[in-house]
Amino acid sequence: MLKFTNLNQEYPEKRSSENRKKDFGEIYENFIKNSAKEQSSRCSQCGVPYCTVHCPLHNHIPDWLKLAAEDRLEEAYQISSSTNNMPEICGRICPQDRLCEGNCVIEQSGHGSVTIGSVEKYLTDNAFEKGWIKPIKVPEYLEKENSIGIIGAGPAGLAAAEELRKRGYKIDVYDRYDRAGGLLIYGIPNFKLEKDIVQRRMKYLEDSNIKIHLNTEIGKDIQFSDLQKKHDAVLIATGVYKAKEISLEGDASNVVPALDFLIASNRKGLGDSVEAFDNGLLNAKGKNVVVIGGGDTAMDCVRTAIRQEAKSVKCLYRRDKENMPGSAREVNNAEEEGVEFLWQSLPKKIESNNNGSLLNCIKMKLSEPESDGRRIPQEIAGSDFELETDLVIAALGFSPENLPKMFEVEELPVTKWGTVRVGFNTMMTSLEGVFAAGDIVRGASLVVWGIRDGRDVANSIHDYIEEKNNAKNLNTKAS
Repeated sequence: MLKFTNLNQEYPEKRSSENRKKDFGEIYENFIKNSAKEQSSRCSQCGVPYCTVHCPLHNHIPDWLKLAAEDRLEEAYQISSSTNNMPEICGRICPQDRLCEGNCVIEQSGHGSVTIGSVEKYLTDNAFEKGWIKPIKVPEYLEKENSIGIIGAGPAGLAAAEELRKRGYKIDVYDRYDRAGGLLIYGIPNFKLEKDIVQRRMKYLEDSNIKIHLNTEIGKDIQFSDLQKKHDAVLIATGVYKAKEISLEGDASNVVPALDFLIASNRKGLGDSVEAFDNGLLNAKGKNVVVIGGGDTAMDCVRTAIRQEAKSVKCLYRRDKENMPGSAREVNNAEEEGVEFLWQSLPKKIESNNNGSLLNCIKMKLSEPESDGRRIPQEIAGSDFELETDLVIAALGFSPENLPKMFEVEELPVTKWGTVRVGFNTMMTSLEGVFAAGDIVRGASLVVWGIRDGRDVANSIHDYIEEKNNAKNLNTKAS
């Protein structure tokens, strides 16, 4: 270990921007074995590992880096997967520059962080290839009669499903879409996460006797009350899909939500027929595209538009580059691929003309820091400018859908933000046996936080059912 003094930081080879923007393949190659070992050996094995502290899952990163450096790859995978239900996915899409790698001690000392995400991805891909990853086989003595119903086949719901299945529960996952995975399958483009990686993980779960019911909408195909009767506990893990509305005057016929655009592209990549893509509404080819927003979803949209052969792609964000909420790595990738960023710019009005639309914008400046240190964007008088555009994509974030009406359960507790209200420690709602986790509780967030919430709520559900079973047994003995 401690090789950072004589080994430089190296990421897996990245395809050239000219090559990668011609297709939707992942832009990074995988590590080969020797490279993974070498890069793992750069870890300084800190007494206080800040990489672990700043990982939402508190992955035992130095431990599996040490094992990888020693060529003990199966053990390294086992340690990696002991705290993370989807390490091969987090290794690809986590913003490591803001989490583990950004807080690596040797990064802070100027040597360049350990390439944690790339090693994590390599370990799990290698484990799948070697056949080390087997479906869950629950010993007969652990099998339980209790069943759990989970609404939503995204990261939080699936992480909870796996953890509860390991404890012997019967698991039924219900999802309204025709494929499992949530935003992993439809929201994240292939160049960040190829869909066979997601489908491989789904197969593992199904082979573990987790039943996934697709095309099933709760409140429509199955009543929520029927779900409560069927299962000993119910988990709501639907995520947040409703686009935040953009405040833009004028004709908004050329303005589309980011998720609509990304879902159409991902469905085409999966071989589906998508009318809105084929008729040009959700297809950027040959168009002047403007994406509004500064998060990772905005970066997904601009880079997708490039690959769809847009005529031009611009990104408008009202703050500066240093204050973007998205991954700096993703911004750099987008710039390499030809995206033009218009920092500190705000769209005000859109007007149709014979050639498409004119987007009227204004330049912004950041105020002096407020009491909380935050600087507020303010319009600069007289700085108006116009952009010609054929397609405007609004990537301003997501809100919960219309709860509780979506499930037709008026008693379901909802916060003023539209998220489900749960107990801080139990993650249970005020409805007996009904839990909630993931974005539907915390608001739009990272996949890694969804996995963390799914693992936490699995513990709460297990404790709840154990308590009920113990009380039932005591009553039976007393009678």
